Amino acid sequence: MKFKFLIILLGIIICTPVVHAQKKKKESFFKSMYLQWGYNKEWYTNSTLHFKMSNGNDFKLHNAKAHDATDYDAIVKKPLQISIPQYNYRIGFYLNHAKTKALEINFDHAKYIVTDGQKVHVTGVIDGVQVDGDSTLNPDSFLHFEHTDGANWLHINYVEQRTLSNTKSSNRKLLTWVWKVGAGINIPRSDFTWRGDNMNNMFHIAGYNISAESGFRIYPSKNFFLEFTGKSGFVHYLNALANTETLKGNRVRHSFGYFEIIGTFGFDINW
Repeated sequence: MKFKFLIILLGIIICTPVVHAQKKKKESFFKSMYLQWGYNKEWYTNSTLHFKMSNGNDFKLHNAKAHDATDYDAIVKKPLQISIPQYNYRIGFYLNHAKTKALEINFDHAKYIVTDGQKVHVTGVIDGVQVDGDSTLNPDSFLHFEHTDGANWLHINYVEQRTLSNTKSSNRKLLTWVWKVGAGINIPRSDFTWRGDNMNNMFHIAGYNISAESGFRIYPSKNFFLEFTGKSGFVHYLNALANTETLKGNRVRHSFGYFEIIGTFGFDINW
């Protein structure tokens, strides 16, 4: 995905001028950095989705249920396709030599699927008719909606960690507690089906998110660590694309809360 390379480039742009600045002090603002990669599992609150379509339809699905799609089996079936499962990556920059504070570029590739077959309350205008009643979600006779090429939450985190345990020789940390708070933008690619007419839409900046995260890092070696965290947040999509092959200009607005379990491995890079 093109925007993944943009994020990596952003990290380089952020880091490079700071490292070479402050020549009088001969010391960069960022003391060192780290890279992380891993996978996640999500649970979502119900969401009311507001569809505004180019054919004049303007309606809401109230309190619709949704689920994720971890796709962990791809790790075994297609081990080289590491971005098929729901994944996370982080690029962090430590703010002090003790590595207790950092700023982090955080990307969560989560999949959000409005559950087919559920009965939801629908209000608004469909085919020029005012509606206010229950309907069953079906991609052939009604609609299907998902962010499965990613709900895609990109944000900046402030990070702190505290050492809980050192190795027996006490020369390095073994276990730390880490917490993070952050905010940023959503870059989804939304798959929308209207009465059997389907399109997987383009990546699109569509809203904002806020989150808080906490968990533990285990250091098997000085610079290699495993991180296990729980994360909770709020996501608001202001104008997600919902075009189909025959209908363009459709938009969806909705928001939801989520809880996420994340497991990553990371490396500290010192300079």
